[in-house]
This record gives sequence, structure tokens and C-alpha cells, in this order.
Amino acid sequence: MKISVLTIFPEMVESLGDWGVLSRAVDQKIVDLKIVNIRDFTRDKHRMTDDYPFGGGTGLVMKADPILDALDSVRGNKRDCHIVLTSPSGEIFNNEKAIELSEYSHVVFVCGRYKGVDERVMEIIDEELSIGDFVLSGGELAAMVMIDALSRFVPGVVGDMDSVMSDSFAKGFLDHPHYTRPREVRNKRVPEVIVSGDHERVDLFRRKESILKTAIRRPDLFLKAEFTLSDKKAVLELLRERSHDVE
Repeated sequence: MKISVLTIFPEMVESLGDWGVLSRAVDQKIVDLKIVNIRDFTRDKHRMTDDYPFGGGTGLVMKADPILDALDSVRGNKRDCHIVLTSPSGEIFNNEKAIELSEYSHVVFVCGRYKGVDERVMEIIDEELSIGDFVLSGGELAAMVMIDALSRFVPGVVGDMDSVMSDSFAKGFLDHPHYTRPREVRNKRVPEVIVSGDHERVDLFRRKESILKTAIRRPDLFLKAEFTLSDKKAVLELLRERSHDVE
């Protein structure tokens, strides 16, 4: 998979390829990460990438020409790439969107800044994405978050794909609690069912905890989740436990 990032601060994004699973994916050429400095495509001696908005108003707007020329440089004669603008007015990025983006052969991130980009750039943008209802000083951090998330779904980036598919949100629910050695820490013990060796009981316990956590912390996810047979068994078990507590 190829990922290109258009930015006026390339040093911010370059660190993506230096750490963690993504760095190994870059080294192994599973992911081709290209950072493009928009300033290299400016046409004035000051390398200006922004200007005052026509019609007046506060703030600055990113100029169209440098971005369009930078986009041409990464697309070449091919037009099969998917272009994303990081923007607080975009659709909220989530796990499903990460999976969707991971399936493209080439994704280009344009890192917005200031008041936004010249509207003439928007004509070739495929979608705007945001990582939340807040404003950052620039789109670089948002692009880095999205790249890290989507790269996990690219085959070969993470060694254990089963682990990726069992993470939070992968099946519509938050992940269950996790424990490791030692069994007791400051008088707090690991639940006995987890170390029982009974895989069926362990799976049921984890599913119950996952469903309960989602219902309490993210009722929005719980209400739209699709329940499998295993999920329904877990809910029944939770109801039985609740009825015993009432008695």
C-alpha cells in the first residue's frame, strides 16, 4: 500500500516511519510512506503556502496552486488514488473508515491548516475526515492518527491479524479487560475464571465484560451493535447474574 502525506511541516510526519509496527512495514516495503513538502511547490521566493482570503475576514487560507502541484507530483499519470483532506468539518474517522481506507492501493492525505484550503482544491478531494469535534493547529496530527489506525489493517503490518480483529470496535463493542502476571497486585487478584483453563467460560466472561463495558461507556455503540448468538448468550448470563443479585 502507498500512503502520501502533503504537509508544510514534513518533519512532524516523518517520525511515523521511525517507530513501531509501521516502521517495520516501511522497512519491509509493505507500506510505501511518502512525505511531500507543499512548500517545494510554491512559486515565490518566500515559499508562501497561504494568503489572506478574498472578500476579507480573519485568518489565512492555504493557496491552491502549491497543493494542486504537490498532488500532481504524487499522482503522476494515475488517478486511482484516494485523496483525503484532514479537516474539523469532515466526517468523523472511526474503525470502519480505517478498514475502508486500508483497502485502497494509494491514499493521499492533505494536511489542512489555518482557516482551510482554497475551495478550488476541494474539487479533487475525495473526502474530508476529522478525528473529533475540536480544532487542531494543523492536520498533521490527525493524518498521523489515521495512518497509524488504517495501517494496522494492511496485511503483513501486524503479525497477528486475529489480535487486530479482536481489538475494540472491531466487532462493534469495546474490548474486554485484560490481565497478565502476577495474579495478585496490591491485594487485587485476577478473576478466577480467567485462570481456570476453561476456554468456554473464559470466552463467555470476556464477552460479558465487553458488552457491559460498551453499554455503560458507549451506549451509542451498544444501541447499534449487531448481536451474535455468543453475544445473546452473554446477555442472558448477565441477566441471570443480575436476577441472583436482586434475590
